[in-house]
Amino acid sequence: MFNYHNSFFMKGFQTIALLLLSNIFMTLAWYGHLKLKQEYKWFEALGIGAVVFISWMIALPEYCFQVPANRLGFQGNGGPFSLVQLKVIQEVITLIVFVIFSLVAFKGEAIKLNHLLAFGLLVVAVYLVFK
Repeated sequence: MFNYHNSFFMKGFQTIALLLLSNIFMTLAWYGHLKLKQEYKWFEALGIGAVVFISWMIALPEYCFQVPANRLGFQGNGGPFSLVQLKVIQEVITLIVFVIFSLVAFKGEAIKLNHLLAFGLLVVAVYLVFK
C-alpha cells in the first residue's frame, strides 16, 4: 500500500544521497588536481587547459547527480525541500565532504577552531532554514 509519509521520507533520503555523491565528484574536480600535482610529476607538467579538461570530465558525473537531486527534492516537484533548504543542505554536505577530503588527501592541512566554529554556524543555519 502507498504510504505518503514513507514516500516523502524516501525522496528526502534519495535527494541527500544524490547530493552527497554529487559533492564527492565536485570536490575531486575542484581540488583533486592539487593533490595530483603533488603526487605525480607527469601531472605537474600538464598545462591549465588539460587540467581544466580533466576536471570537467570529473565534474560531469557531479551534474548527473546534482540535477536529479534537485528535481527529486524540490517541493515544486513533490519533494520535501524548499529551494532554500536544498541549497543549505547542499552547502553543508559540501563542507562535510571537503573537510573529509582535505584531512585524507592533504594531511598537512589542519582544521582549526575557527573552521569548526564556522561549520557550527552553518549547522545553525540549517536549523534556522528548517524552522
